[in-house]
Amino acid sequence: MSEWRWEYDPDETHVIGGATPPPPGFVAEVEKHADELVRAASALHLDGTSFQGAGDGVQTAFVPGGMFLYLTIVRHQCVYILQVTAWPSN
Repeated sequence: MSEWRWEYDPDETHVIGGATPPPPGFVAEVEKHADELVRAASALHLDGTSFQGAGDGVQTAFVPGGMFLYLTIVRHQCVYILQVTAWPSN
């Protein structure tokens, strides 16, 4: 049985990078919330590799300064961070 994890999909540069990367504090909030999502998923699905049900689809998480889209693939035992959006600062 492997352990639950989170990762950027397809990679951190694609999801976080770009012409105007978000502030570092915002990225830390996203990663902290991703850790919480992994803890919750691992408690809900003790052996995700044998999961046979339908997934929840892409979901939105709000964090201070913005939001991110994620997808939990139970059979992979992974939460994939797909898109990160920081609110514009005034």
